[in-house]
Amino acid sequence: MKRRDLLTAGGLTVGAALLASGQVQAQGKNQGQQPLPKQWEEYYSGGPADVKPLSPGLPNKDYTPVVVPNGETLPFKIVDGVKIIHLIAEKVEHEFAPGLMAHCWGYNGRVNSTVIEAVEGDRIRIYVTNKLDVPTSVHWHGIYLPNGMDGVSGVTQRPIPPGETFKYEWTIRQFGTFMYHSHFDTMTQEGMGLTGMFIIHPRNPTEDQKVDRDFVLISNEYRVDPGTYRPNPNEMTDFNILTFNGRAFPGTEPLVVRQGQRVRIRFGNLSQMDHHPIHLHGYKFKITATDGERIPLSAQWPETTVLVAVGQTRDVEFIADAPGDWIMHCHMTHHIMNQMGHGMPNMIGVETSEIDSQVGAMLPGYMTMGQDGMGAMAYMSMPVPENSIPMSSVQLQFSKSTVGGMFTMVKVREKLDSYDDPGWYDNPKDTVAEAASPHELHRDGIHLGS
Repeated sequence: MKRRDLLTAGGLTVGAALLASGQVQAQGKNQGQQPLPKQWEEYYSGGPADVKPLSPGLPNKDYTPVVVPNGETLPFKIVDGVKIIHLIAEKVEHEFAPGLMAHCWGYNGRVNSTVIEAVEGDRIRIYVTNKLDVPTSVHWHGIYLPNGMDGVSGVTQRPIPPGETFKYEWTIRQFGTFMYHSHFDTMTQEGMGLTGMFIIHPRNPTEDQKVDRDFVLISNEYRVDPGTYRPNPNEMTDFNILTFNGRAFPGTEPLVVRQGQRVRIRFGNLSQMDHHPIHLHGYKFKITATDGERIPLSAQWPETTVLVAVGQTRDVEFIADAPGDWIMHCHMTHHIMNQMGHGMPNMIGVETSEIDSQVGAMLPGYMTMGQDGMGAMAYMSMPVPENSIPMSSVQLQFSKSTVGGMFTMVKVREKLDSYDDPGWYDNPKDTVAEAASPHELHRDGIHLGS
């Protein structure tokens, strides 16, 4: 059975409250509980704390499973109409980018890139096994559920001790883009990598909710000093590894789509301290959802940059009508730098010839850097400290990169045999910016000074 068919079959067999009897009513409204959304009243018999599963066979229209660049969606199985998922908190040897490894913590062998996917109405049971040496818990960020399933150590549950497995179970009564993360020693455990995304599809999607490609990206940030292997979760200001799905460019996978497809990108931000204005080149998109709530069509607005604050999610959608390699990145300029681009002294405009000659007499080959900016460093094959990466060095189509960090590409192609990386875009003739000829300058009256 194909994964898509398995997901659809799973959605058809699970969910919340018997409709056939016609006798099910929402109760508990006058018992200090918030009233249920009107569209859910007929489905529930006990309010948010006691929700029954949907009858098997209720309609669940097809949906497009999400794509997780550099990550994966967790598998599941159905047991007596309940969707079963196993989440494992454990130590992970993680690669942020080629040449940079770190001793992190993550879920199911991954850092910031383990996604849970479900359907509105599913009865879901998540087993969380703690393979760390310290207690943990999991908070389901933005999701409606009974208070005792909220995952806050000390408030709604006791912490999960090392070696134990806890069970979280509830019926999903919403859809949208959500997150999950540790809620024990949060600064440390999120800072070591214990975050992920939780995607819930609508059970009966409207036409405007359907897309052809549905991507998930979560933003995070780390401090890993050159030559070290462990993130410093105590850092508050100077983060030097900025990531999408736990990877920094050039380690990020592109988002590949076919021309004409309708695309959704779901952004989440569980960075330690920073908000991220994510900018996509070549397109305007519409903001279609905020923190798991769908925005009515009449209220959606166009942007080229979406601001995703810490703890927030945002969905954007667009039609991929323009082919090419369109970059997408955080527009905070220090967030598209890698590790070796941080902590540099300001040498812009400094005259260094005398310094170079004097120091070079003692250290042959010495050369001061940075007086003209950082771009030239991409072309210098200079040694770097153990387990560290320069700000920029990877070869792109036309030159070496001068960016890194929270940076990736949306690759749109007219024809695709697969969604693997198609390589660089073959620009049509005369559509690439290049040096102007003397004839062109003269023709158009452009006079260059001596």
